[in-house]
Formats: sequence, structure tokens, C-alpha cells
Amino acid sequence: MLRVQATRPRELSRRPRRKALRIRPLSPAAAAPPPRRPPAAGAPRPRSRHVAAAPGRRRRLVLRAPPAPLRVPAGAGGGLGPEDAQGNGGARGRRGRAGPCRAGAQLSVPRQGTRDHPPAQVALRDRLVGTVVACFKRHGAAAIDTPVLELRETLMGKYGDNSKLIYELQDQGGELLALRYDLTVPFARYLAMNKITNIKRYHIAKVYRRDNPATTRGRYREFYQCDFDIAGQFDPMLPDAECVKIVHEILSDLQLGDFLIKVNDRRILNGVLAVCGIPESKFITTCSTIDKLDKVPWEYVKNEMVGEKGLSPEATDRIGEYVQLHGGLDLIEQLLQDPKLSQNKLAKEGLGDMKLLFEYLTLFGITGKISFDLSLARGLDYYTGVIYEAVLLQQQNDHVEDPVSVGSVAGGGRYDGLVGMFDPKGRKVPCVGVSIGIERIFSILEQRVEASEEKIRTTETQVLVASAQKKLLEERLKLISELWDAGIKAEILYKKNPKLLNQLQYCEDTGIPLVAIVGEQELKDGVVKLRVVATREEVNIRRENLIEEIRMRTSQL
Repeated sequence: MLRVQATRPRELSRRPRRKALRIRPLSPAAAAPPPRRPPAAGAPRPRSRHVAAAPGRRRRLVLRAPPAPLRVPAGAGGGLGPEDAQGNGGARGRRGRAGPCRAGAQLSVPRQGTRDHPPAQVALRDRLVGTVVACFKRHGAAAIDTPVLELRETLMGKYGDNSKLIYELQDQGGELLALRYDLTVPFARYLAMNKITNIKRYHIAKVYRRDNPATTRGRYREFYQCDFDIAGQFDPMLPDAECVKIVHEILSDLQLGDFLIKVNDRRILNGVLAVCGIPESKFITTCSTIDKLDKVPWEYVKNEMVGEKGLSPEATDRIGEYVQLHGGLDLIEQLLQDPKLSQNKLAKEGLGDMKLLFEYLTLFGITGKISFDLSLARGLDYYTGVIYEAVLLQQQNDHVEDPVSVGSVAGGGRYDGLVGMFDPKGRKVPCVGVSIGIERIFSILEQRVEASEEKIRTTETQVLVASAQKKLLEERLKLISELWDAGIKAEILYKKNPKLLNQLQYCEDTGIPLVAIVGEQELKDGVVKLRVVATREEVNIRRENLIEEIRMRTSQL
């Protein structure tokens, strides 16, 4: 057998062979960094030659360990690209140049309280938001928008114990910023900054809270809020009653099941705390604890008041006698006759307005879904008057008549002093509003769709322009252009000669109700064959009448 031996060029073969470099693991003692010795007295302090210190400022060089390699399952990613092979790829290539993601890296959104929404979920949410916005517009509200970023000082001190949930950002060009926690405080800042004293507005946008997410209950760190507010000086309880009516309308239109709207007044609650001997400095923190009564039993709330808030057991017991009451007009009349509360000015004002509110809600015919609940506190600092919260109910079992709450889906109240906090002269603009829990309602609707296996349409296409034979692309393009120009929502398949069966199947999969079919015979006769996908009915329509026929048929769907 002939053997061929590969030879290297002479200049390469003369290079001395290098010995393999052996790396031995260090012992723990050897691996530890040597102890730092303080510099000798009067010795100049060493400075890194890589970092230039500005005059009058000290710069600290921070060394960071390289990130650990990502470990992903085999087959999760593709192969190396050209830059990766040269050592320039990965999360970042050469300095100042962003490179492709590391080969095999697993992409994801932040796992804590965020998620992507595919088209079906977005379509379902749009349907939900459309119902809510229709109600807001029915009541005469106009839409506004505000930045997602606010100055940190704008948000701090407005949310009580929940201020720790605000997402704060690092120094951005000399400004301390934060992501908005809700839409109410930015709205108050907007009113003060623009000197607006009268407006009825709605606002739908994302807000951010550094909370413990509970995705099964619709609680996320990034989520939509849907607010309706009335700002201005008006007669008592008329705007408040309209806000409660709006909550009733939206929950009824969405058909989420049985619900209850709890109402209370911060003045009544503050009056209760005052007659029970609680100092005013502890009103806000005590209200935050009382607000937990819908989630935990009274004993837990009592222990927190005594152990964490520093209240006496006797005062806590007196609070419990009031905050566990709930009812309607009869309870309001009972409290108006209470020897202690009737002597408190704040409580008396709140009970008078609560009685007026119930009278208006009676005229609206919705008091069957309203409960005056003294445990409702709404833990935000800025509420000053009427507060309310809507909860969905379910029967615990067949032997229990009292329904139990499965979660809050709306809430709001009156905040007459918030705008004045931002006005240079402290001018107040009375405000009342409500926020609809879009994310929690969306979670409920999503579960229902999954249980019923309902197919959600993700597009609004009215007709697909199809062809029955080959070489009719030009005719399809001409027809769909006519439909688009007439405002008809239409599609075609992006193939020159698609099969008719594939085109019809696409309509079945996406829910397109009509198919406009062009063929050689139809072109000769000056007609278009219009097919109803659901019934498979086909009818020839004159080309000049096609647009009106499509509008007529889609309006009946």
C-alpha cells in the first residue's frame, strides 16, 4: 500500500515544540487573597492607571467577576456564528458593539411578575378593555396619558406602607426617578401642573409594583390599570354615586358572576379610631392593618395592632366592636345614634354623606349590591372621604348561605387633598375616582376561555381574496387593492399559485367569514364568487356590487 505522509513547510517545522502548560488547583489557603496591608504614613495612595479621577473627586475601581456560562438543555439553541468563532460573539462583541445572543442561550422575560401576551390573549384583553372604555365614554369621560416615569419625590409618601413597593431608578442625569405605582398620583400631579380644576377623565396604562406576584390571581409586577376620575367642586355625593354606578355597570356587562360593592368613609373610620382612644399619629398605620380583615380573621388583625402597631388590648377590642359591622341604611341610622360616634365631628360628617350616598344609589336601583362595611379601609394615604371596593363572590357550598369573597376587582374613593400637595400655593381640587382591576378580571376570563375551549379570533379580517386556478396573482392583487381602498379588511396568501383548499383551510383556522374567489370563468363573466365559510354557501356577485355585499354580510355576523 502506498502511504502519503503530509509534510509541513520547512520554516514551520524548525519551530521548537512548546511544552503543555499544566494548571494545578490551588489549595484553599493559597487561593485566598493575601491580607491587605495599610500604606505607610505619608505614602501616596496608589491609583489605578485605568481610571482617571476628576479633580476633587475620588473614583473607585470595581472589579467584577466574569458571568458564569449559561447552561441550557441540549438542542435549545443553534450553532456558532462567524463572530462567535472569532471570539467576538456572545452577549456583546467588540467594545461598543452589540453582538448576537450566546449560542444556546435561553431567552426569557423577567420571571417575577411579568409575561408575554400572544395574539389570543391580547385579543381577549382588548375585548375586556373595550367594554370598560365604552362605559367610561357613556358617562362622558375623556382620555389622557402621563409618562411612565415620575420624579421619585412625586410618588413617595403617598401610599402608606406600600411605598416600599415603588420601583426606584438610579440617578438619571441628575434626577431621581421611579416607575409609576398607580395612575392616581400622576393624575393629581397633572392637574396641579396644568392648573386644571374641572375634568372627567379615564386613563388606561401600565403601572409597576415591586410586590410578591401571584399570577394565578392576576397579580403581577407589571400590569394595566384602568382609571376613571371626576375632578372639580360639585354638590356632595353626586360624583361619588356615579363612580359606584360605573363599577356596577362594568361588572354587570362583563357577566363575571355575583359581586358586592363595599363602601365606607375614611372620616367614619378616623372617628371610630378617635373615640377608641387611638392617637391621630397612628390612624394611617392602623387603617392599613384594618384593611386586612377581608383576608385574615380578626384575631390576626388584633395581634398585629397590639404587637406591631403598639395599641393597647382594650383599645383594640373597642375598635373590633365597630369594624366588624356591615349593613345598609339601617346600620347608618344606628351609628348616627351611637353616643360616642355622634359626638365626633368627622364621624358625623361621614355618616351624613354615607346616608346621602345610599339615597342616590337607591334611585339608581343598585343598593342590592351595596354593603356599608366598616372594615373597609383602603390602605392608601391620600383617601379623605368615601371609599369603595368591589369583590366577586362565590357560594362556599350548598349548606352556607353567606357568600365568600374571591378577590377585589375594583376600588377607589375620594381624595380631596392630593392635588394640593403638588400645587405651589396648596390649592386643592376635590377628586373622586375608581380603578378597575383589569388584570384580575382578565385572569378570570382567561380561565373561562380555557375551560370552554372557546377559540378567540386574533384578527378582524372580513374576507380572503382567493384564486381557483394558477397564474391569477395579478387579478388577486387588483381585487384586494379595491377592497382595501374601500375600507374592507382583507387578506391574501403570500404565494403566486396557492391551492384553493389551502386558502379555504386558512379561513377555517383564522375565523375569516368570507372568501372572494376569482377564476378564469368569473373574470370572463365579470363576477366574483363569494363563499360563506361557515355554511359553504357560494354565490356569484357582480364586481361592482361586491363591496356592498361584503359589508352587508359581515354586518349580520
